[in-house]
Amino acid sequence: MTSTEKASVVVLISGRGSNLQALIDVSLRERQFSIAAVISNHADAYGLKRAKNAGIRAACIDYRNFPDQDSFDDALIENIDSSKPDLLVLAGFMRILTPRFVQHFQGRAINIHPSLLPKYRGLHTHQRVLDAGDKIHGCSVHFVTDELDGGPIIIQSRVPVFANDNEDTLAKRVLKNEHIIYPMVVTWYAQKRLRMRNDQIEFDGKPLTQPLILQDISDAQNPLPT
Repeated sequence: MTSTEKASVVVLISGRGSNLQALIDVSLRERQFSIAAVISNHADAYGLKRAKNAGIRAACIDYRNFPDQDSFDDALIENIDSSKPDLLVLAGFMRILTPRFVQHFQGRAINIHPSLLPKYRGLHTHQRVLDAGDKIHGCSVHFVTDELDGGPIIIQSRVPVFANDNEDTLAKRVLKNEHIIYPMVVTWYAQKRLRMRNDQIEFDGKPLTQPLILQDISDAQNPLPT
């Protein structure tokens, strides 16, 4: 990527693609990055329709069509690499990535997870928060490593948990914040403000020793410490 080119992004999805839509909207509005392809492991994923509606290459690599994990990895890597992305963005991609896959994209793959990592890695985070009686919940964007939901955290957004919340209301509140912070991080990467080197995040040329914190949506325009 030269100084005059937009960063190229490939997005992996498995379902409806609401974070994908947020990325598409920001890419068209701010023009800091372009989405070269959207790839799903499910042919009926609604996110593929979102991609096609936006004129983005959409592809399905269904793991059920491959005899083993290695051959699935090979096909997925080949499809991603054909777009020559600067950044790989996981947006609800519901497959555990192998160390071999992760190493291929080391330092240029990010993920968003609906919890304040390192709490509640894995699935069903909203219900687990409610069951634990937590008062604060949120989402995290992190670089991808071969540890599940365990890579260096870039930014987190925190939301309150109300007494009358259920899994659905809490999920919707968190998702609104996901739609803000994920395009924000991709834009930072496109602007070369954000990098990971030797498992250490650099932001604006300095080590990022603690995740950036966005308290709520109203802070979205000024999330950085002064």
